[in-house]
Amino acid sequence: MMHRISGGGNAINEDRQWLALADIGGATTVIDYGGVRFVTDPTFDPPRDYGPYRKTHGPAIAAQQLGSVDAVLLSHDLHMDNFDVAGREFASAAPIVITGPHAAQRLGGNAVGLRPFESTDLAASANSDLKVSVFAVPAQHGPADGDRDDYGNINTEVTGFVLRSQGLPTVYVSGDNASIAPVMEIAARVGDIQIGVLHMGAARLTSKDSGRPLTLTADRGTDVAQLLDLSAVLPVHCEGWSIYSQGPDDVQKSFEDAGMGHLLYRSRPGTWALQERFPGAT
Repeated sequence: MMHRISGGGNAINEDRQWLALADIGGATTVIDYGGVRFVTDPTFDPPRDYGPYRKTHGPAIAAQQLGSVDAVLLSHDLHMDNFDVAGREFASAAPIVITGPHAAQRLGGNAVGLRPFESTDLAASANSDLKVSVFAVPAQHGPADGDRDDYGNINTEVTGFVLRSQGLPTVYVSGDNASIAPVMEIAARVGDIQIGVLHMGAARLTSKDSGRPLTLTADRGTDVAQLLDLSAVLPVHCEGWSIYSQGPDDVQKSFEDAGMGHLLYRSRPGTWALQERFPGAT
C-alpha cells in the first residue's frame, strides 16, 4: 500500500524504492518506479538570477546524493526553471534523457525524442523480466491563444510523461502544461492513471502572453485530478522560483475547497512524500 507522509518522510538517498516520489525543488522530482530511478526536469543550480526570473531556493539535496540514475524525464530544454546549468550537466551523465523530438535534436548525445503517445521501455532493475514503459503525452505551455514558436507549439515544445508497469500504479507527470485540453486527450487514450505529479504554481511572466498562467493554476490542478480520477497527487513546480504566482498553500486550499485535500501527498523537499517498499521487504 502507499503510505501518506506529512511534514517530512524518509530522506532520499541512493537506495532504490519499489515506488516512491519526492519533490527536491522547483520542477525537479525523483521517482523510483519498479526499482528504476527517474529524475524529472533537473535543476541543481544554487539560487541565482537568470534575467527574466530568478531561482530563490536551491535543490533540497545535492545531485550526488541520488546515486546512479537510470533516466531523466525532460519536459523541455529551453527554460532554466526546468533545465538549468547544473541540470544539463546532470542529464548529460545519465544513461538516457527522454524528451520531445525537438529538444532531443538540440541536445543530441543520450537524448531520445518521443512524439505524443510514443513510448520506450526500460528494464526494471528489481526484476529483469519486468519492463517499465515510458509514454510521452501532450502538454500546452500557456493559454490556447498564446505565442507560438516556429513549430507551432505554444511558447515551446513541452512533453508530459506516463509511467506504466505490471503490478504498479500508473503515474502521470504533467510537465509545464497549463491546459485541460491535453489532459482530456490523455484520459481518453491512456486512461486508468492513479498518481499525478502536477506542475502547478500558475507560473507567469509579464513578457509572455500578457502575464497569463503558463502552467496549471491550483484550481485547474483539481480539475486535472478529477478528470483523470487520480488517487494521489504530488504538487511540484510551485515554490523556489520567482515566476510562481501560487504556492503550496494555495494548492492545498484549492484541493480542500474542491473536497480533494486527501489526494495531496506533501512532505519536506528532499524526503519521500509517497513511498512503497519492494514487495516482501520488511
